[in-house]
Amino acid sequence: MADMEFTKRDPTAAPGFFAVEAAGLNWLAEAGGVRIARVLSVSDHHITLERLQPGRPTAADAREFGRALAVTHAAGAPGWGAPPPGAGSAAYIGPLPQTNRIEPTWGIFYARHRVRPFADRALAEGSLDAGGHSVITALCQRLESGEFDDDRPPARIHGDLWSGNVITTAGGWSLIDPAAHGGHPITDLAMLALFGLPQLEAVFEAYAETPPPGSAPLAPGWRDLIPLHQLHPLLVHAVLFGSGYGAQAVQAARQF
Repeated sequence: MADMEFTKRDPTAAPGFFAVEAAGLNWLAEAGGVRIARVLSVSDHHITLERLQPGRPTAADAREFGRALAVTHAAGAPGWGAPPPGAGSAAYIGPLPQTNRIEPTWGIFYARHRVRPFADRALAEGSLDAGGHSVITALCQRLESGEFDDDRPPARIHGDLWSGNVITTAGGWSLIDPAAHGGHPITDLAMLALFGLPQLEAVFEAYAETPPPGSAPLAPGWRDLIPLHQLHPLLVHAVLFGSGYGAQAVQAARQF
């Protein structure tokens, strides 16, 4: 049985760390879209998932993944920043804490609970200079004003959808390690693009071609907003790995 399971353990994990991960995986799985690694057990110090056997990425699998991701997003969320049921406001991206808290608009949520906290921490830790922090702060003000909001309702997003959290298996692509919340769908798509994903164009094309019933297609020019949605993960990486990512975050912010 052990070879069918994968267990992550951390005796120093914050209380509820693995429970939040499990809640996110279960919430995403309930959408009936993208395949999600099944949670077998969870405690304060571990999470055990079904073991996924990697396979070669194909264009057909990528297109299936793109369509399935659209279905997951269309399952929706109760609000911008809404946590998975049972998770509460405490959230994590990788090892770092963040907050899931419902706000009236995406721009307010993204600025207050994703961009500003990590920009402030990066500044305090020296991986973002004062000039760069000012650029990002100015962009946060525009985010909170609603300049980048649209009519789309909150989507059910993975929230940390870089390529390392997409497991390409022979039976289709599956997701692990979410930072799930009610967010904008471009956030997931932007994360897929940030560090590269095999067959990324096939994913994007399939996602855009057939929106599920009740879900509006992405607006023309949505790819121009990818750097905006990459700002948060770049700042996370600045906190974790240093000023090179801080400079990339400022470069992304300057595009707006």
